[in-house]
Amino acid sequence: MSSRPSSAVDVALVGAGIHSATLGMLLRELDPGLTIRTFERLDAVALESTDPMNNAGTGHAANCELNYTPAKPEGGVDPTKAFSINEQFEVSLQFWSSLVSAGRLPKPSTFMNPCPHMSLVLGQSDVAYLRARHEALHAHHFFASMDYSEDRAKLAEWAPLTMQGRENGVPYAATRVDRGSDIDFGSLTKAFFDALQKSGNFSMDLGTAITDVTREADGTWRLVAKKRKGGGSEEIRAKFVFLGAGGGALPLLLKSGIPEGKGYGGFPISGQWLVCAKPEVIARHEAKVYGKAAVGAPPMSVPHLDTRIIDGKRSLLFGPYAGFSTKFLKEGSYWDLPGSVKPSNLLVLASAGLRNLGLVGYLVGQVLQNNDARMKSLRDYFPEAKAEDWSLAIAGQRVQIMKPDAEHGGGKIEFGTEVVSAADGSIAALLGASPGASTAVPTMVKLIEKCFADRAKSPAWQATFKRLMASYGLSLAKDKALHASVRAKNNEVLGLKG
Repeated sequence: MSSRPSSAVDVALVGAGIHSATLGMLLRELDPGLTIRTFERLDAVALESTDPMNNAGTGHAANCELNYTPAKPEGGVDPTKAFSINEQFEVSLQFWSSLVSAGRLPKPSTFMNPCPHMSLVLGQSDVAYLRARHEALHAHHFFASMDYSEDRAKLAEWAPLTMQGRENGVPYAATRVDRGSDIDFGSLTKAFFDALQKSGNFSMDLGTAITDVTREADGTWRLVAKKRKGGGSEEIRAKFVFLGAGGGALPLLLKSGIPEGKGYGGFPISGQWLVCAKPEVIARHEAKVYGKAAVGAPPMSVPHLDTRIIDGKRSLLFGPYAGFSTKFLKEGSYWDLPGSVKPSNLLVLASAGLRNLGLVGYLVGQVLQNNDARMKSLRDYFPEAKAEDWSLAIAGQRVQIMKPDAEHGGGKIEFGTEVVSAADGSIAALLGASPGASTAVPTMVKLIEKCFADRAKSPAWQATFKRLMASYGLSLAKDKALHASVRAKNNEVLGLKG
């Protein structure tokens, strides 16, 4: 018999990042009577992957991220993933727009601002690739406003820093989408939790780590919550648990013992930014300019020269440079990776590692590079960059999914995000990285549909979904008129262009 104090809740959210905040807001709209309690091991919300310095803040819409449109062996590109991500991001915009209109979120400029999205390449083969990418995307109504140019003067007009000092005779090409945005997901997350605090039936435990997750005989979950300062602990009984603690979700998933989590592991990748300290340089660049990732690089390491609006202040970042750490969280422990190795996932981890030696080699190279090497990478995007104008900042940790490979046996590394949930829907964990925050709304909607299946089908919940997201249950990809209507409303409410 435990001597710890105990309490019961309907929903326990582990981790105070964008996904927990989004799930909490959706559930609050669907059922204001649900008791929701959030546990965050740090002393404030949104300090790990959701912090603006720890993620790209792009508003992933596949406008500029070239890894979402892989080249096909027979020529051309495959736009399938780009279409999917663009539609998912539009769903997120609908949800945010609805909450702004209802007064549940502050004015949009506190968390998102217009910022053009660009892709820039050089060399004949990459120019041919970008031309094919534009042809494939521009033909669809999602990307009808995407511009393409190989004219140096036009490229210099779009992004002056990127063309200044370029050598002649080298082919260049770029695409540009004016409707891009920069999103401070930290500010958005804080706004969500502020709204939840005001709604009632909600509580937040900061500085509190969940150390154990155990299923009870009645199907509920027993969580052990331990204060990081003072050492006190409490037991919580929850009907539903969401493990949204970034890299910290995997160890808790393994502790839960659900069969669906068997064989899962994680491969941590760290990041760094070069941050511009010169206001005159920052003022001359207003775009997110993405290029092609190096061979073997993970998606989170696609290089970009990035205008950011953080806490209302404009800044300019370049990176991220990838690295390796055994921590699963920026404020984690070096024992995170060794501690996640279990008999149930050992073969998966070993097999996935052997199959991805190129990634391991790439990360080793990134760890060993000095500032001269980092500046050389920056000058691929800003040829006249001066080392004294830039400083190095540590970005966040990402844990790439390692999972059983049902098709080929052994294990594989999965780039992207994945929700792993128990068969009865009583617990779910979010694993992985990009596109993450930008697609949090559709990801959490799918989680609700699976984990709250009976209630999600009820007329009341279906009506709420439709109120919050006009395209719910419909296809924006297939319905051009609906897409135009949704986009027009989102533009008007959120202050986006075109």
